[in-house]
Amino acid sequence: MTDQVRVVIVDDHRMVAEGIKSILESYDDISVIGTLSNGREAIEKLDSLNPDVVLMDLNMPEVGGLTATEIMLERRPDTRIVILSMHDNPEYISSALSHGAMGYLLKDVPTDEIRQAIDAVMGGAQYLCTGAKGSIAPKPEGAREALTEREQTILLQLASGKSNKEVAGALDISVRTVETHRKNIKRKLGISSTAGLTRYAMEHGVLQGTGGRL
Repeated sequence: MTDQVRVVIVDDHRMVAEGIKSILESYDDISVIGTLSNGREAIEKLDSLNPDVVLMDLNMPEVGGLTATEIMLERRPDTRIVILSMHDNPEYISSALSHGAMGYLLKDVPTDEIRQAIDAVMGGAQYLCTGAKGSIAPKPEGAREALTEREQTILLQLASGKSNKEVAGALDISVRTVETHRKNIKRKLGISSTAGLTRYAMEHGVLQGTGGRL
């Protein structure tokens, strides 16, 4: 069937991945084209598998779900990524969404809710399971949105004096992707100039490699 939704499952717990696969394979219009064990594999096989939807665990060895989500969306922005996790902590959920995930499911959701999430994100809508919705608290007024790990890497490169083209070459991404990250970093930090980014990085120990979290 040419209109099947192509799904990849990324989870380091093989039994979990196989269980989800067996559920989804009961639907004629869904094809599970891969079960992978970590984010690194998901990134490496993204182009060859070309999935419509990725069901992504959060905590995995080598490369975790959040980093994998951000890098995969850099390369293929149309990929719909749904986080599948045991954690209903508001910070996990908010962080997943800020990294570009279109959905968040707890692993104990009913079987049909996984299908509902796939249908929703394929239609361009965000999907949060009931448990996830109830865990998200409104942000305090004036609270600054945190930079993702990828954005911190971009900030370090830019603050070190590299051009967008040089950053793109170093990270194997497009110049346009770097420009998008740059705009998001400036927006989140409330900084309008490159000099301001450099000053911020110096003040927070980024350029000295102190590991300061932004």
